[in-house]
Amino acid sequence: MTKRLCKTLLTVPLCLLLSHCGATMGGGNLGGPTVEERDAKIASEATGSFYYGRRYYVEKTRFWGYLREPRKPWSRAKLVLMREDRKTTPDRLPEAGPPGARYGFDNNYEYRIQGYYTGNKAYDPNSNQILPEFMLTGYELLDSKPGWLFSPSDRYDRYRITMTPR
Repeated sequence: MTKRLCKTLLTVPLCLLLSHCGATMGGGNLGGPTVEERDAKIASEATGSFYYGRRYYVEKTRFWGYLREPRKPWSRAKLVLMREDRKTTPDRLPEAGPPGARYGFDNNYEYRIQGYYTGNKAYDPNSNQILPEFMLTGYELLDSKPGWLFSPSDRYDRYRITMTPR
């Protein structure tokens, strides 16, 4: 009886611990505003002939990130390849540079992006995707820590594509 009671007493806290871990693993790792705050910000943002862009860096890929039209939700954003004939992207730096000064340093930064879709599609061999090509003509940094992109449960992994519109 005592052995059985000990097993039960040890099993209950272990189950509680494991269920707690499972509940927190689904949470995101980007932080940021509530859904309501994000929706309110998008509804009141400036409009014009530009896009809102969020840099999304994944090792060895060549896509730039997501672009969306003003006042449209991120769920309507498109993952794009940037064409840099007229302007280079903000992180056009060496891939092996020092931390904070290398290609991809601006992951999850939010920009106001000027330019246009060329109408062409381009292939990113490392992600095996055919994506819209966007001609970049200018940009302005808006926020270096905007938080989650599509959902508060977004999880960023620099080696895998983990964030896609829902």
